[in-house]
Amino acid sequence: MWVVSIGVYTFLYIPLIIVIVFSFNDSKLNAEWAGFTLHWYRALLNDHEMLLAARNSLIIAVSASTIATILGTMAGLAIHRYKLKVLPVLAFTPVAMPEILLGVSLLLFFLQVLNLTLGMISIIIAHTTFCIGFVAIIVRARLQGMDESIFEAARDLGATPWQTFRQITLPLIRPAIIAGALMSFTLSIDDFVITFFTKGVGEPILPIQIYTMIKVAVTPEVNAISTLLMLLTLTLIIIASRFDSSMLGDSR
Repeated sequence: MWVVSIGVYTFLYIPLIIVIVFSFNDSKLNAEWAGFTLHWYRALLNDHEMLLAARNSLIIAVSASTIATILGTMAGLAIHRYKLKVLPVLAFTPVAMPEILLGVSLLLFFLQVLNLTLGMISIIIAHTTFCIGFVAIIVRARLQGMDESIFEAARDLGATPWQTFRQITLPLIRPAIIAGALMSFTLSIDDFVITFFTKGVGEPILPIQIYTMIKVAVTPEVNAISTLLMLLTLTLIIIASRFDSSMLGDSR
């Protein structure tokens, strides 16, 4: 089992390590190691097109994760409270649906139903759509681990529904909300498929910009931006997992 585990982890992480190592390579070619340099990271700071793409991706990720966190939290609360079978189906279907199918359906919806010009707004709406389900799943999981007598005691003591939510429910589900927000941000900032279908012609977006660059060749500059994106994603996943672990620990 140890041999199989090591083989699987090697297969998963060796390509990522190669990308990181060659982002410091003092050569335009990825075929040979020519020495250590930070030149490609300095080149990124002077690449205005790449910086604009990174700025747009951050705006989209922050906007989509904020809206998805609010709506996903409401969906998780509704699923837990009303016990209607149709609610989980409606909230979780975008999570299970293949991205290419979701991208095509959103493209047709924006163009043929809303008559919306594709751009930043359409991408934010699209990212919000598939992020809501992830937030709802995490919030619902948190609510399922709670003792319902806490809420009944609050109501018996005269608390209004709003007071019960603000002083009891919201503090208890806060780790789940934060974990859902971080997960949504991570999924949004590096999403390619749905962004590709809903982008249109306009401002550059980071995943699309990287894809455009690798059409010519995988340069060290591509490795550098991929390394930075990888570090950002891993950091947010680690933070989200810590909130998720504390959430599970509290539920026990």
